[in-house]
Amino acid sequence: MADRARISVAIAQTESGSDKQRNIQRAVALVNQACDEGATLVALPETFDYRGEASRIPSVAEPLPGSALEPLISLAEERRVWILAGSVHETNGTTMMPYNTSVLIDPDGTIAAVYRKIHLFNITIGDKSVAESNRYTPGADIVTSEAAGMKVGLTICYDVRFPELYRQIADVGADLIFIPASFTAATGEAHWETLVRARAIENQCFVMAPGQAGIGGGEIPTYGNSMIVDPWGRVLARAPQSGECVVSAQLDLAELEEIRRRLPALHNRMLPLFR
Repeated sequence: MADRARISVAIAQTESGSDKQRNIQRAVALVNQACDEGATLVALPETFDYRGEASRIPSVAEPLPGSALEPLISLAEERRVWILAGSVHETNGTTMMPYNTSVLIDPDGTIAAVYRKIHLFNITIGDKSVAESNRYTPGADIVTSEAAGMKVGLTICYDVRFPELYRQIADVGADLIFIPASFTAATGEAHWETLVRARAIENQCFVMAPGQAGIGGGEIPTYGNSMIVDPWGRVLARAPQSGECVVSAQLDLAELEEIRRRLPALHNRMLPLFR
């Protein structure tokens, strides 16, 4: 990569609800705040565009770029910033079940990468349940891109429980992996930090994990605690469990290379020898 310096990044934690227009306005405001604080790359959470009744999801979905992305595309160009639009509801041309789609926008206002969530979340918590496989079409492609002088990988929320996806992203040289999420409070308290830090440690890369707070799908509370983690597993920045906010950090790419040099775990793997 050309410049292995420090990169100023930020994640925005939102409390998206059923008012799509308000959700978009809040996302734009938080990205603007991050830019004012010096970020050159800003990431939003999963489904920042809409979290409401499941029955409305097909009507909320749009072809890309759509009303949720258009203001962010303009903002990226205006502020000369990279924006990871955590995920939006993207129409599927063959069924009524949309994709849950993460979109990376470059400082020219161009869509640089599109990732459709592969692993769909199904869970029952008490008398409430979430069944994403009944609402969304799964994606099939692993997606990486160049962004802000780094190789980045795109994932979404429940993907974090499938380390084989992250290892494949690491194998193509990722410096940073995004995990935009809407993690439930129950599973978040038990597993969120452990999983996010594990994905950073085992793949020796930075992780930006912007999350939703407040009430999510199926009226299930979400966990917040958006985090930026370094390749040693240290939490560089963390949001509280509730409330909308921006948290920022500096990604030291020279330190990333030094960690990989001192502990060359990715080069010490033996399992491919037995395939």
